[in-house]
Amino acid sequence: MAHKNKILITAYDVDPYKGSESGFGWNMISQASRYNHIIAITRKNNRSVIEEFIKQNNICTDNLVFYYFDLPYYLRFWKVGPRGSTLYFYLWQMFIVLFIAKEKITFDIAHNLNFSTDSIPSFLWIFNKPFIWGPINHHEKINYEYLRLYGYKSLIRDRLSWIVKLYFWNIDPFNKICKYKANIVLGGNKSVQKRLGISDKKFILFPSSGSPYIEHNEYAEKQGFNILVAARFIPLKGVDIAINAVIKFIQDNPEVDDVTLTIIGKGPQEALIKKISKGSRNQSIFNFVSWIKLDELIQYYRRSSLFLCPSHEGAGMVVVEAMSHSLPIVCFDNYGPGEMVDENSGIKITYSTYDKSVNDFAEAIKDLYTNNGLMERLSKGSRKRYEECYTWDVKGEHLKDVYDQINLY
Repeated sequence: MAHKNKILITAYDVDPYKGSESGFGWNMISQASRYNHIIAITRKNNRSVIEEFIKQNNICTDNLVFYYFDLPYYLRFWKVGPRGSTLYFYLWQMFIVLFIAKEKITFDIAHNLNFSTDSIPSFLWIFNKPFIWGPINHHEKINYEYLRLYGYKSLIRDRLSWIVKLYFWNIDPFNKICKYKANIVLGGNKSVQKRLGISDKKFILFPSSGSPYIEHNEYAEKQGFNILVAARFIPLKGVDIAINAVIKFIQDNPEVDDVTLTIIGKGPQEALIKKISKGSRNQSIFNFVSWIKLDELIQYYRRSSLFLCPSHEGAGMVVVEAMSHSLPIVCFDNYGPGEMVDENSGIKITYSTYDKSVNDFAEAIKDLYTNNGLMERLSKGSRKRYEECYTWDVKGEHLKDVYDQINLY
């Protein structure tokens, strides 16, 4: 029988009932326990949902034990929602090493799993054990071409965020120590390696996106040619580009009468997003749906023909979900979604000017609408890429390979 390592995983956000960062934390910990003994430490406010989920699903925990840690009240009373979250996460990473020492937790490998930000260092290197950092991630700076509809405040906010990232990457001494001490750095996209200057020897591309295995429904009912977008209404997600691209496609192809765009989401720019959609003479093509539960969202995936993702972010959980339902993806050729999609699963749009990007997305929609062969090839390729790269079981096997590799150090 192969030797099982005792692996310490610190994960700030863990919730088995949620997706995105929370779901990634739970699923990676669960997958890791298939092959090794896992000691997982997360925040105290995650305890009730973790224990409830384990009990409800009768999950075997022979290889899994949870500890729960938070800072004392005087170091967290000021954290309310997003306010102070970055500073709190930094302090949580710093003080967790004292908790580990106090509890006398022993382990073979240390792994700082999430939050994904590569700006905030881990301090697990202090224990002088083989150390894995990540997957860590960030969003690249957004060209003003793609922010202009949102005004100068959005540009200023994006640039201030970029300055903060530059500080942590290049000046913060603990970030420098962390990336130097890490035996392996898992990057959510390749820009992590570029910005932090990580060597090829220790960098592994490991997107922080995945999905439970979903049975393929080849005969799912399609309702015309429905285009789907699922995103928060913020500049980073580029929902305005998707709307303008569909408007452009309809204007250039007036004979088309069976296309709809379903937009699932909400956010601070909702009024602006809906205003943009009113630029179309045919308002019936737009269907706005607020955030819904996953089982309802699945029905929209099944009824759709195409998934638009004009996002500038460095990740993309919704891309994986769309792939699991065989939807071709149209996205920017960028770090993040552009790395998750290949030539067999979608169409990637090169950054240029705003108007040209809208036109390029519209042309991609036209190609898929008019070319059944292309639609079928990308649909099958999308499902294949999901099965080969992005199910939780596959991600778990990749993580096992990472742990096996670190034993070589």
